[in-house]
Amino acid sequence: MIGEGELAALAALAVPARAAGSAAYHKAPRPYLGLAVPQIEALVAEWRASLDVPGRVALADALWCSNIHEARIAAAKLLTQARIGDDAQVWQLIASWVPEFDAWAIADHAAAAGGRRLVAHPERLDEMEGWIAHPNMWARRAALTFTLPWTRLPHPKPADEAVRARVLGWATVLTPDRDWFIQKAIAWWLRDLSKHDADRARGWLGEHGRTLKPFALKEASKYL
Repeated sequence: MIGEGELAALAALAVPARAAGSAAYHKAPRPYLGLAVPQIEALVAEWRASLDVPGRVALADALWCSNIHEARIAAAKLLTQARIGDDAQVWQLIASWVPEFDAWAIADHAAAAGGRRLVAHPERLDEMEGWIAHPNMWARRAALTFTLPWTRLPHPKPADEAVRARVLGWATVLTPDRDWFIQKAIAWWLRDLSKHDADRARGWLGEHGRTLKPFALKEASKYL
C-alpha cells in the first residue's frame, strides 16, 4: 500500500518522550512521533528523489491521510518545490487540506508548499478568495500565510503590486476577527511587507492599524 514503507520509516525514528511533549504543545488530537523537522526533511529528500510528480502526490496524500503529525509535515514538504511542470494535481491536493487545518505547524508547512503553487499560477487567488469567510479559522488564516511570498519581493511587477493590494484588502476584512492567530497572521504579513514596501505597509496601518489588537499592531510596525 502507498505510504506504508514511508510511515514505517518515520515511526522507526519515534521518540516517545518527545512525542508526548509535542502533543501537549500542539494540542491537536492526533498521533505524534516526536521527530525533529530535520529528520523529516532528510527522509523526504530520499523519497522525492525516487518519485515523479504523480508519485509524490500519491505519497503525500497517503501521508496526510494517516493523520500523524510528522507524516502531515512530510506530506507538505514532499510538495514544496519552486518549479513543477504540470502542478494542477499538486495544487488540488494542497488546497484540499486547508479545511482540515487545526494547528499552526502543519498549516504553516502546507502554506510553504501552497505559496509556491500560487506564485506559479497567481490566478489561483480567485479560488482562495473564499477562504477569508471560511468557518475554520485556520482556513481564513491560510489566505494570508499562503500569500506571504508577495510580501518578500524586492522588485515587484505591476501584477505583484496588484496582489499585494488584493491581499491587504483581505486583511482589512479579517481585522475584526479577534482570534490571536488571525491577528498574528495579519501582523506577519504587514511586518514582512514593510521590509520591501514600507510605504504601502505604513499606509495600511495608518488607515486600519487601530483595528488590530495592540500586540498585532506592535508586531506589524516592528520595522517601520
